[in-house]
Amino acid sequence: MENQLKEIITKVNEEGHLYEDAIKDAMERQKVLAKPTGALGTLEDISVQMAGITGQVKNAVDKKAIVIMSADNGVVEEGVASAPQSVTLSQTINFTRRLTGVSSMAKHFNIDLLVVDIGVKMAIPDALYTDSMVEKGRLTNKIYNNRLANGTKNLAKEPAMTREQAVEAILCGIKAAEAVKTCGYNILGVGEMGIGNTTTSACVLAALTAATGSQVVGRGGGLNDEGLAKKERIVDEAVAKVKGDDVINILAKVGGFDICAMTGAFIGAAYYRLPVVVDGYISAVAALAATRLCPNVKNFLFGSHLSKEQGYKIAVDAIGIKPYFDLGMRLGEGSGCPISFNIIETACATMNEMATFAEGAIDADYLAEAEKGNFF
Repeated sequence: MENQLKEIITKVNEEGHLYEDAIKDAMERQKVLAKPTGALGTLEDISVQMAGITGQVKNAVDKKAIVIMSADNGVVEEGVASAPQSVTLSQTINFTRRLTGVSSMAKHFNIDLLVVDIGVKMAIPDALYTDSMVEKGRLTNKIYNNRLANGTKNLAKEPAMTREQAVEAILCGIKAAEAVKTCGYNILGVGEMGIGNTTTSACVLAALTAATGSQVVGRGGGLNDEGLAKKERIVDEAVAKVKGDDVINILAKVGGFDICAMTGAFIGAAYYRLPVVVDGYISAVAALAATRLCPNVKNFLFGSHLSKEQGYKIAVDAIGIKPYFDLGMRLGEGSGCPISFNIIETACATMNEMATFAEGAIDADYLAEAEKGNFF
């Protein structure tokens, strides 16, 4: 399995560059659209990046999907989570019923979800499972069963999983991106569900960036002061154990099945040339792990919301991306993705539909002096 992953990573690193000619053409079009240069700010940057991904100046964002990786984490035995693990089970099921935060948004905006059990601790009824990610040309509305174990082991006492399990989870994420591509979706979001995963994310982030526990640890779903202090200590101790390890070993020893699978989804997005939205803290840590394994993944990443978790900024700064909005969100699940999809769709709409100066019969000579002096 690891050889298969290495082949995919090699291909992305060799071929996962942005199309420079399309970027140049998109930038030239932005210059002649009927507005002052740069007047649409980040929306212009988004439309240019989309051109670089697809090779086309004009792009559609009309078939959208979010992949949600669900798993539990053995480290909750240490008292680092405020919610019981039964929540992972309930919410994984509720995603398919469109009753959660992200799934209610998805229902409203006609976004399809792919919910994956990559290691939920408690038993999900067999009737809710499927062994296929795709049904009738769309992502399945059941829970895809790729359960690696009943949650990970307690990373404070032993490795969370084996290296082989980490690789298998990464490959599951790549398979999810393949399913999205096969069904003709033109944008992907990556989310998660798993009690205890702000602790695993903090461990992975600290190991990848040399940050300390106090810099990357937050209260997650509402941790008290005692739990917060314990969480910081566990992160520092865990990171010391993986010093000098490669990314896969870091993920295996102190990560979670969900983070590994999300890492794979980001790599898969690059492999299949899909624009992919990074959600909040856990998603950003997985995206960082993906870029450390495969630097060209960054070319395909788009931001969403500014997470309230303090480690989030460390993660996105390390990647080199930025959030697009700040609504005080801290839910996870992929809940920032539907909003980001709409921002990206707006960026593409302006590139596609806005008139040029010539088409709008506008004399643009008045902008020449400002452009000369770079007064924008």
